[in-house]
Amino acid sequence: MKQDMIVILDLGSHENTVVARAIRSLGVYSEIYPHDITATELKALPNVKGVIINGGPNNVIDGVAIDVLPEIYEAGFPVIAAGHDKALCEVKLPEFDNNEEAIKEAVKGFVFETCKAEANWNMKNFVADQIELVRRQVGDKKVLLALSGGVDSSVVAALLHKAIGNNLYCVHVNHGLMRKGESEDVVEVFKNQLKANLIYIDATERFLSKLENVADPEEKRKIIGGEFIRVFEEEARKLDGIEFLGQGTIYPDIVESGTKTAKCVKSHHNVGGLPKDLQFALVEPLRQLFKDEVRACGLELGLPHAMVFRQPFPGPGLGVRCLGAITRDRLEAVRESDAILREEFAKAGLDTKVWQYFTLVPDFKSVGVRDNARSFDWPVIIRAVNTIDAMTASIEHIDWAVLDKITARILKEVPCVNRVCYDLSPKPNATIEWE
Repeated sequence: MKQDMIVILDLGSHENTVVARAIRSLGVYSEIYPHDITATELKALPNVKGVIINGGPNNVIDGVAIDVLPEIYEAGFPVIAAGHDKALCEVKLPEFDNNEEAIKEAVKGFVFETCKAEANWNMKNFVADQIELVRRQVGDKKVLLALSGGVDSSVVAALLHKAIGNNLYCVHVNHGLMRKGESEDVVEVFKNQLKANLIYIDATERFLSKLENVADPEEKRKIIGGEFIRVFEEEARKLDGIEFLGQGTIYPDIVESGTKTAKCVKSHHNVGGLPKDLQFALVEPLRQLFKDEVRACGLELGLPHAMVFRQPFPGPGLGVRCLGAITRDRLEAVRESDAILREEFAKAGLDTKVWQYFTLVPDFKSVGVRDNARSFDWPVIIRAVNTIDAMTASIEHIDWAVLDKITARILKEVPCVNRVCYDLSPKPNATIEWE
């Protein structure tokens, strides 16, 4: 069943994703497109019922104020504008205030009464549509999928497996930047329990040698993303008929990697880090979903609750939590301190309350005392945040007794560490990850 769609045209607003989420929460599908989309391109989109022109402070590019093409108003769709006084449409809304409930109330009449859209956006319909689209795109060819074991890749694996069965080949690359015990868990769940086509590759030395002395976060991300693709290409040459690369790209990845009216926050390995000479066509069935929607999709596909609500983990892994140029001692400090944090959060019941929590180790030392002698060691920084869609995030206020216990264990059990700090910065101004 094809979902009706409300198109949001990005005219420099900070709130495009909030508006899209608000409309989807009404049961109507919504997607965001650039301001300069043509009427022909708009009409080619499936089941469009109406258009919202969403203006905002980023509506000047290279010193010139941008606007939608005049032909958009003549394309035959109902149009309203928000935060854009010069729009030619009759109905205008005030600039949204980042409040999803208020947005729902503001657009409800337009969506259902003016556009006559049906509330048919739900995960059951989404999964059915994506299975059909994947089958149409892939046919009887094979798909290679990077399976990290994280939420996004696990949900993609389940969806693709339902669509194409044994023509899906999952590859788990241990790049030496995994959390403690994680690769072992991936093999146990996907190969031994779910009986998926799983290829395990230990490429620790290969990745760490490529990253040696590389300090710039963007360069690290692109090296890791590029090397991943090379590994997949090598594996694909061992298999017949591999023509597609499956990816767990989700909507926040695309937004943060930059749009026409928003500068790049950080490149994601599955958006900005892909080589230009990529040998595969991409299969990205989750690319228009927010993180909470990905989890709902996983539950609809029948994945275990524990897997669907697993801790988010960036594609570059601990490579972006070992800040600056990666060294093996700091990498181990990140891995061991992160394991302690996860263990203590689980004991305190915080593992189901906090959306994402992790440790990181920066590339500088401080003076301390260990065994009654001067030490010059690394600090460990703890980060714990709550969010719905990863576009904004608030800080979890951890009980002091829990923080004291975590601190004591890290200082005692992790070598070469003499400080533990807690990051209090929300997103924005900070991002969830440090790099």
